[in-house]
Amino acid sequence: MAEFVADDVELKFTKVLEGAAGSEGPVFDRNGNFFMVAPEVMKDGKFAGQILRVDLQSGQSTVLCEPNVNGYGGIPAGCQCDKEGIIYVADMRLGILKVSQSGEFTQVAKVDSEGQTMQACNDCIFDYHGNLWVTAPAGDIAPAEFRRSDKEPFGSVYCLTKTGKVVRVDTGMLFPNGIAVQHDASGEPRKLIVAETFTKTLWGYDIKGPGEVTGKAVWGMLPGDLRGGPDGLDFDDQGYLLAAHHGSGRIEVFPPEGGNPVKRIVCPFQQPSNLHFKPKSNTVYVTEHDYHGLWYFEWNTCGMPQFCEK
Repeated sequence: MAEFVADDVELKFTKVLEGAAGSEGPVFDRNGNFFMVAPEVMKDGKFAGQILRVDLQSGQSTVLCEPNVNGYGGIPAGCQCDKEGIIYVADMRLGILKVSQSGEFTQVAKVDSEGQTMQACNDCIFDYHGNLWVTAPAGDIAPAEFRRSDKEPFGSVYCLTKTGKVVRVDTGMLFPNGIAVQHDASGEPRKLIVAETFTKTLWGYDIKGPGEVTGKAVWGMLPGDLRGGPDGLDFDDQGYLLAAHHGSGRIEVFPPEGGNPVKRIVCPFQQPSNLHFKPKSNTVYVTEHDYHGLWYFEWNTCGMPQFCEK
């Protein structure tokens, strides 16, 4: 990588809400409804994370559901919507969940295509073919003991194919976190980008098909002058990748070819966790852990369309 040089960019941030414990997973469905998660909710000393529906005008949230499987509460962390409005949730205790707009939920899988117990998950992204790519930085799903791969590199990456097959495509990572798919001009998924938080690395994989990747290589690096590491990711429609730099108070902006950031958006908080463009707009919604809040700002260009918009 070339020597790091990038200027801080000051933009206006507007707060929408605060107090959503752990504030993560912002997502719109194709009808403009907005959802996020509060993963750090606890009840009687047990995990009881919540999936929230948010009225962006009033800043009021309501609990859509509190996922619980066989008495084990969830830690929902990342969300994506399909074309039918089903919310797919990456959960740090329960793996991959499907949640309806009425709040009904199901656990997608307990084992992967090789018969191995599923690891618990953190973030997810659909490609334009309808395959869901998922990071899994936790240990085996409940009832296994809760573990995180921040000290021991056992984090993995999965693909839930559109046919329902769960394939583990990589493992041996120190907390794989945010995830994004880069498509070519014809809409074919070409590159999978995975944020490995504790090495400050964005890994790139060549997508060869559903659940099939090759050519793993460093795609980008976060600068080492500030603490923290990469969290949530989202592309704009010019191919620039916006990466929440958790712990640094910055959102790093990478060029389409990767490398080092070319701009650094200064946040009014230190722990941006995830971000998501409002469909067909340049408005970016950002979750953060300082105030467990949700904010928005206006970017230079619109976001890259999501699967549910295509």
